[in-house]
Amino acid sequence: MSVSESTARRYRLGDPDVRLMLRVRDGEALAFEELMHRYQDRLLTVMSHLVGNRHLAEDLTQEVFLRVYRSRKRYEPGAKFSTWLYTIANRVALNSKRRTSRRREVHLEARDSGPLGAQPLERLALAASGQTPTRQLDKSEMRDIVRLAMQGLNDRQRMAVLLNKFEGMSYADIAETMQMSPKAIKSLLSRARDNLREILEPYLRHGRRPTGQATPSDNKPSEP
Repeated sequence: MSVSESTARRYRLGDPDVRLMLRVRDGEALAFEELMHRYQDRLLTVMSHLVGNRHLAEDLTQEVFLRVYRSRKRYEPGAKFSTWLYTIANRVALNSKRRTSRRREVHLEARDSGPLGAQPLERLALAASGQTPTRQLDKSEMRDIVRLAMQGLNDRQRMAVLLNKFEGMSYADIAETMQMSPKAIKSLLSRARDNLREILEPYLRHGRRPTGQATPSDNKPSEP
């Protein structure tokens, strides 16, 4: 899709990563290395939580950067660089999930938490759910319960939460990344918070572990 000159100029002036990508388009290898340095760990963390497997996430992260490089000559700055990058990442992750759709359950092991580590993941889920602990928590058990809560989100909810709480993206940027409307993203994040709260609250307040995964309605692919 063609990008107007005014739009391109706005992002060129306002986003240093867009300027780096334009240098990549012009054939500057060091600019591509700098973009990878800035985004590789962040992208790997998001991919790890989306696909639930560290080794697969590493492969998919490399695939994303390969797609970025292959498309460099066609690049036009019609959005923030991070929005454009995570749009590609979202497609790559969804394609991977489709290829492995027979494996319905996603298992997120502690070693697969990525550069964020366990504690930031806990803060991420707690912030997204609006919950705060009311008692002393065992770290290992807390880590397990938070991972269970994140597993309880469907793919789109998980992606929206990661982009909103980890990448700090606005509703508008997430909407562009996920090809949804800002209103739909607001609804998606609201449902994600409800689902996280439903799993986390009984444990944080009373120590009651959930008996299973999130309810079936939490994982409907068609929502919101």
